Amino acid sequence: MAEQPVEDRAVPVRVPPVLPEWVYDYRPPRPKVVVKRDLLPALCLLGALSALAIPFGWLWSRLAPGQNKVVQDGAELIPVGGESYHRLDDLMIFVLLGLAAGLLTGIAVWMLRERRGPVIMLAAVAGSALAAYLGQKTGVGMAADHYATTTQLTIGDMIMTAPVLETTWGAVAWPLATALAYGCLAAWNGLDDLGRRLG
Repeated sequence: MAEQPVEDRAVPVRVPPVLPEWVYDYRPPRPKVVVKRDLLPALCLLGALSALAIPFGWLWSRLAPGQNKVVQDGAELIPVGGESYHRLDDLMIFVLLGLAAGLLTGIAVWMLRERRGPVIMLAAVAGSALAAYLGQKTGVGMAADHYATTTQLTIGDMIMTAPVLETTWGAVAWPLATALAYGCLAAWNGLDDLGRRLG
């Protein structure tokens, strides 16, 4: 019995199933940004964060190194050797503390699941900026009180002077780290409503 030519063999054809007309693709509406309901919690968050300026400034005033200086003619204070480098150390300690505080702030605010969104994030960044600025002012004042000298100074005496912050740019670290931490967590979440409905 001879084989049939290849052209004569029946090839089964698969027909895609026809969907009924009533089947449709449902897409739920995208959630909108909630502003009114989040305003009061945002203001409370801003105030609570600004209250952290006092412990933040106190911690910096205890960690930042002072400078050894020698009393010269006219009560002028001259830094000893490389002690003037402590001015940079003071700023770097403030920046590192601000980065750590910002990271913790961003994570803590993200845990407020029912309030997630841009309103709370802006309040967290603004509160962090205010806390960093106030922490800088209170920290310098606390350090000045801590290193205050009560004895009469004479020429040639060596004293330890308080740490200083000669620029306010160090206050940027805290709000920057807060925005970065919160933004990374929001990007990692991937939900349109950031999981608010699950809270």
